[in-house]
Amino acid sequence: MLPINFNKKIALAALLSIAIVPQASALTLEDLAKRLDALESQNKQLQQENSDLRTSIAATDRKAEAAIIASEVIADSTSGVQKLANFADRTALGGYGELHYNNLSGKGGASDKDEIDFHRFVLFFEHEFNDDIRFFSELEVEHSIAGDGKKGEVELEQAYIDFDLNNKHTARAGLFLLPVGIINETHEPPTFYGTERNPVEKNIIPATWWAAGAGLHGQLGGGFSYDAYIHSGLAIKTQNFKIRSGRQKVSKAKANDQAMTARLKYTGVPGLELAITAQHQQDMGQGLIPGLESGNLLETHAIWSTGPFTLKALYAEWDIDISTSKAIAGAAMGVDVATGADKQKGFYIEPSYKVSEKFGVFARFNQWDNQAGSNSGDAANSEKEQWDIGINYWPHEDVVIKADYQYQNNDNSKDQNGLNLGLGYQF
Repeated sequence: MLPINFNKKIALAALLSIAIVPQASALTLEDLAKRLDALESQNKQLQQENSDLRTSIAATDRKAEAAIIASEVIADSTSGVQKLANFADRTALGGYGELHYNNLSGKGGASDKDEIDFHRFVLFFEHEFNDDIRFFSELEVEHSIAGDGKKGEVELEQAYIDFDLNNKHTARAGLFLLPVGIINETHEPPTFYGTERNPVEKNIIPATWWAAGAGLHGQLGGGFSYDAYIHSGLAIKTQNFKIRSGRQKVSKAKANDQAMTARLKYTGVPGLELAITAQHQQDMGQGLIPGLESGNLLETHAIWSTGPFTLKALYAEWDIDISTSKAIAGAAMGVDVATGADKQKGFYIEPSYKVSEKFGVFARFNQWDNQAGSNSGDAANSEKEQWDIGINYWPHEDVVIKADYQYQNNDNSKDQNGLNLGLGYQF
């Protein structure tokens, strides 16, 4: 490229100088004018070419810059897709739910029960931050709808983080289900018989029972495993001092007194599970109930499965320290201590048989007493018994249809007898 910009005066002078030499003496003024016009035309053409070239270079620069930006966007997009893929690989969604129909006849002052209820809708969310740190949560809606004046609740039953210390021991902190009983940690509908959860673990343990705290769990070798936690405790109310009424569900829970829970489990023989759990709480009423002091829970269970036959047995007992003098003082202030509430206990035995891959039958005998203490007085007949017999049908291993009949016949008790139907799932 020749970026030429001629000056007309200089060109004219050059031509005149040529004109005066002898060899150019024959040139006329008309010839000089033609030559000047030709040079002017060439100059304009060169200027246009120069302008076009500059425009082309600028366009090329813009395209190059756009290509660089596009490559950066693609790189960022690829990185984002990769991050999303990594997140998906480390995150899991699950859940379970159950729909119940109860048709029960009441006696002894108990009302009839004829209702249908979507009892539980639960979602699980898990995420693995890395190979050693994991998060797990469980969000539940009970009785279909919650809010002012509604019968349901929205509950956060689990939200904890596990930190692997090594390949055998793990630290846990957050909100979690306590390691006690058979169904407290594993209660998805396809995993147990009967439409409703058994009354012993419901009224004595009391499942489902969760708390906030921290501790350790892991393997000891030889088929033994352990759990040990310090966590928020119960806050027993004055409603007959029933254990179930004391669950705080980690909702602005009173924390005047913590609790400690430890479990030892043995699974060293195929088909066999043996476990024992102990819990201690120094003040069962969080310092708010006169006369109510420390409490100790002992629970033990066994599960034996061989072929299609399974036998489950569980025993649980609370030993609660109730100060008579403080209770009397509390009664003077209008706070009653339930008679016999210092001991609360129960057990059940459940044989079941898997007739085929899709059908199973069971029977269960339950006995429990929330006023079994030595000072039970008028509550001496507070012991309750319930028989359950029924069938489970699994059209898919994670979907179950249930039907069972419950029968109660207790002295000094409100009994409900009749049919329960259920539909449940897990994924």
